[in-house]
Amino acid sequence: MSKVFDMELFLAAVLTGSYATRRRHLRQAKLIQTEIAERWQLETPWAWQRKHVTWFLEHRLAGRRAATHYYYLLTVRLLTRRLEKPWIFR
Repeated sequence: MSKVFDMELFLAAVLTGSYATRRRHLRQAKLIQTEIAERWQLETPWAWQRKHVTWFLEHRLAGRRAATHYYYLLTVRLLTRRLEKPWIFR
């Protein structure tokens, strides 16, 4: 029996800020997880590589406003901090 990955529990250690900010980060992190899982069948962030996150930022957010890119970039930085990876995204 496989369990569904709990993104809220995963990010709990690094989430700070107001309730609305935490909800936004969770919503965006779940979308990132869903998109990467559909493309590469990687269900958890522990299996991700930098190329997967870069793909999301470059291809799935293409055509979006600069503000949207910025807010997703903030969420990606939280995910990176939680994974304890040295990845840098700009």
